[in-house]
Amino acid sequence: MRLTTKGRYAVTAMLDLALHDGGRPVSLAEISSRQDISLSYLEQLFARLRRNELVTSVRGPGGGYRLGRTQETIFVAQIIDAVDEAVDATGCGGKADCQQGEVCLTHHLWQDLSDQVHGFLSQISLATLVQRQEVRSVSYRQESRRPAFEGDLVALREL
Repeated sequence: MRLTTKGRYAVTAMLDLALHDGGRPVSLAEISSRQDISLSYLEQLFARLRRNELVTSVRGPGGGYRLGRTQETIFVAQIIDAVDEAVDATGCGGKADCQQGEVCLTHHLWQDLSDQVHGFLSQISLATLVQRQEVRSVSYRQESRRPAFEGDLVALREL
């Protein structure tokens, strides 16, 4: 199964944004600090997420990003798709040229698995992940280890 860093980081950043969705925009610097993701990489990802209307940007002092829709209506598969990533179990990247330019014996099996995984991720919303106790515990631990941005710890405790 292949899901590259781009897809994992996009989901991680969106989940971080959802966890800190407390009314004020969240800066990419905050997400970068909490998740140890390069700021320039986040800028590239968020440009794609914005084009796909999964986030909105707020300019100026105190600016940053907000979710483009409610947490209940943003699904993990949409995030992965928005950054041009694919969940792919085939050895050929879905091109069906696995064996000397032609379909291999197990191509359709691995394609079916890829479709199943995408379907599974299409059922998991950010709201579902935010409600998971283990996600909240990890988020709290991350907050405890980083220099706090104003209001973060207070907003997190209110969850």
